Amino acid sequence: MPKKAIPLDYKIICEMVDRGTTVLDLGCGSGELLLLLSELKNAKGQGIELREEAICQCVEKGISVFHGDIERGLIEYPDKTFDYVILNQSMQEVKNVDYVVQEALRVGKKIIIGFPNFSFIKSRLRLFFCGKVPVTKSLPYRWYDTPNVHFLSIKDFRDYCKVKDIDVLSTRCLGKKGKVVFWPNLFALNAVFLLTRNGI
Repeated sequence: MPKKAIPLDYKIICEMVDRGTTVLDLGCGSGELLLLLSELKNAKGQGIELREEAICQCVEKGISVFHGDIERGLIEYPDKTFDYVILNQSMQEVKNVDYVVQEALRVGKKIIIGFPNFSFIKSRLRLFFCGKVPVTKSLPYRWYDTPNVHFLSIKDFRDYCKVKDIDVLSTRCLGKKGKVVFWPNLFALNAVFLLTRNGI
């Protein structure tokens, strides 16, 4: 049976994470990313997940996972406990984004944030010509069943980092098949940012 293809954002995150480091994945889902980081980068990973079904899947994979709501903070972790804190494809579902990001910056030396780009050209065209909420590969939900509570673009997130004095160490903007360099705010489906607290 052929191995499941590795999602492009997972590949990019693996590139960003140094070998043999410690990782905390917030909203880790079924643990696929943590498993990949363990196998490819010998990373010592830990996850936090709210859904019990996903936690069971993590346990089956041998992933260290804790049942918790990341919106309540990470008070059980001292400052700079982890080399990396990851928040991938879940930030747009978090109500208090700023609090979660600031907690991630406190607990991690660096943080990796990945999210769908809501200003992708097909989303804009669908809204403009059809007058309907966009549905794309990175935004597969209808307006009535979407878990997303925030709708942000790559430019929005860059502005946020500037306002909050967060250093952007690296950015990868992703299309359907690879990295997008030309006008990413228009042509990228997703973005992955590597960040740290300014001055660290």
